[in-house]
Amino acid sequence: MPMNEKRCVITGLGLVSAIGHDTAECFDSAIKGVSGIKDVKSFDTSACYSHKGAEVDLSNEELADGRYDRTTALGIKAAGEAIKDAGIDMNSEGASEIGVILGSCIAGAACVEKYYNKKCKGEEGDIEDLKAMPASVIAGNVADYYNAGGITANIVNACAAGTLSIALAIDLIRGGKGEIFLAGGCDSFSSLAFSGFHALRALDATDCSPFNHSEGITLGEGAGVLVVESYEHAVKRGAKIYCDVLGSGVSSDAYHITAPRPDGEGQMSVIRRAVENSGLGFKDIDYVNAHGTGTAKNDESEFLSLKTCFADNDHLSVSSTKSMTGHCLGAAGAIEAVMTVKALVEGKLPPTTGYSEDDLKVLAEKSGNIDFIANTPRERDIKYAMSNSFAFGGNNASIVFAKDPNVLNLSCPKQELYVTGIGMVNGEYDEETKSYTANLDTDTFKAYGVKSAFLRKLDRLSQLQLLSGVRALEDAGITINEDNESFVGICIGTNEGPMTEIANFQKGIIKDGIDKGSAFAFPNTVYNAAGGYLSIFTGIKGYNATIANGYQSGLQSVCAAIGVIMFGYENIMLASGTDECTDIDREIYSDLGKAGKGNVTLGEGSVTCVIEKNSSATERGAKRYAKIAGFSSARDTSGDRTDNLRLSETALTKVINNVLEEAGMKPEDVSCIYGFGNGIGSVDAFEMSVYKKIFGDDIEVKLVKKDYGEARAASSSLQFAKLAQDIYEGKENNGIAVSFGTSALYSAVLLTKA
Repeated sequence: MPMNEKRCVITGLGLVSAIGHDTAECFDSAIKGVSGIKDVKSFDTSACYSHKGAEVDLSNEELADGRYDRTTALGIKAAGEAIKDAGIDMNSEGASEIGVILGSCIAGAACVEKYYNKKCKGEEGDIEDLKAMPASVIAGNVADYYNAGGITANIVNACAAGTLSIALAIDLIRGGKGEIFLAGGCDSFSSLAFSGFHALRALDATDCSPFNHSEGITLGEGAGVLVVESYEHAVKRGAKIYCDVLGSGVSSDAYHITAPRPDGEGQMSVIRRAVENSGLGFKDIDYVNAHGTGTAKNDESEFLSLKTCFADNDHLSVSSTKSMTGHCLGAAGAIEAVMTVKALVEGKLPPTTGYSEDDLKVLAEKSGNIDFIANTPRERDIKYAMSNSFAFGGNNASIVFAKDPNVLNLSCPKQELYVTGIGMVNGEYDEETKSYTANLDTDTFKAYGVKSAFLRKLDRLSQLQLLSGVRALEDAGITINEDNESFVGICIGTNEGPMTEIANFQKGIIKDGIDKGSAFAFPNTVYNAAGGYLSIFTGIKGYNATIANGYQSGLQSVCAAIGVIMFGYENIMLASGTDECTDIDREIYSDLGKAGKGNVTLGEGSVTCVIEKNSSATERGAKRYAKIAGFSSARDTSGDRTDNLRLSETALTKVINNVLEEAGMKPEDVSCIYGFGNGIGSVDAFEMSVYKKIFGDDIEVKLVKKDYGEARAASSSLQFAKLAQDIYEGKENNGIAVSFGTSALYSAVLLTKA
């Protein structure tokens, strides 16, 4: 498992928002203080107390070609500009190595609205809207549109998703898993998000003005995409280089599902991580593009964290461009990253707008030595700039850009990694629903100290995740305390996330009105709520990411967790795969024609595995189920791109060969495969034919879905966990867990004896 300090650079930028159709127009508008906040046009807000939004004045057909949901279309628009700006020929052979990592909060919410508008009228919903609902399809759709054949991932950590996507891209490059990525985020304006924040009373009735009156946010939409590339790769192809991207930080508040810690601890932690991982000190940072949402709690917490971290920095400038673009949710961090790069390169720092003369006096009194840029831009030659994002679930992410390269602080010694704990929640077959469902009775949660008041807040997906998470910690013999809370992280994979909560919330506002959204239910519509609740209950304050990338998301979460430990960000990671099976899920899969006779039997569950580095496991005297010897993800652009199933012998063969090479093994050395067969004849036959070509006719293939149903991400994590158990119990010497997801993406992990 190679790890290096590869220099990562930005070679292309793409941006679309309410203040411009491309990067140049958006940045020029921001420098001039032009606001994109206007009265909402997408839907009727007459019954609401706020009517403001920052919408992009381009149709889906103008953004892409009309075939995609609006979130994906925004991503396609920004990605196209970034590709052109970077001078990349997507018809060349090199396009096959370009990965796509995109963040989103609400995914295909506009399609959710269209689909259930019809369903609630008793009409048949459009199957294309149904396919576009989950976040799992976004990165794959953008990759297919531009013929990008590298690794894809959808990061769904709410408002920190865009920043986390860039962080993951640089880690994949430095981990030897790619050379070039399109990284960023995209989100569309939706009635779901507007209604939810309206229910929380978090919307400003006028234009938002962060760090000012702090009366609420103004929602926006848009996309930001950056071409993140290894320096060597960029030089080889003669690319122009904007700047370096040095390092990142990711942390959890472990405090509240919607509110930040009042003491700013989580935000200070992530700023510190990003600065240290970049090989810098607090005094080095010249400019911060702040999260700056405009809500009182967020602004107060961020103001405190900035003043504390940068107390000895007498040259720091800070601003929030959300005062002009609105809060673009999962796209926000990416949009602000593009703004930050432009500020760094051009020496022009955009302001926070909306300050009166009296407001400026108040700001001067409270800002201390920090230059909070208000109303008018600054012209400054800066060397180091930071962009911060904070989100529901207590997720925090920060990233640092630099004009020049720097010696990084990533010198963690290479260590062997082990599986040291396993927690499972699997379904049992229910004759009535013809699916596998888990028993989630309150007594089970009480046994782990989960109080009923806390449990009531959790949707089913979060309950599944919490239970497998605490079981994994118990099995590993880990108790979270002040000594280890910041050295343990979480990475969760899911296929459709909280689709039940999303659908029910949308149906509720279709029936009752946008002004009648539920403040209790809304927080559970974000994909990272499950990880947030797990963090809050256990007290885990380290890395926290949620990946939505098809059925293989559970295995991809393992791959991501391994990378987090490799770079020394954490000592221990909880890697999970979680998906639910409710009436909504059964209805969706039935409408898609993927459940029922001749198709899969749906299941649900959550499986969490504890991944731990050798020194930590040795210090604790931990049991070791198995050693991680190789991990990989691979993708193929060939085949019918309208078919999400899209079986690919090329990608499956590649991912297996990759883990064999990394482990220094040959096909004949492999004891068994934990496969992804799910009862669909074409899938099962394809899988076995590829294995036989690689391993011969005698390879043992074990399947978990025949016993627990198709539980998507949970199934792929279960394959990994069962393999680890088999090795621990002496049933196998080694083995490979393999799974596939949307757009022909495959992941594999090879385990050997500890």
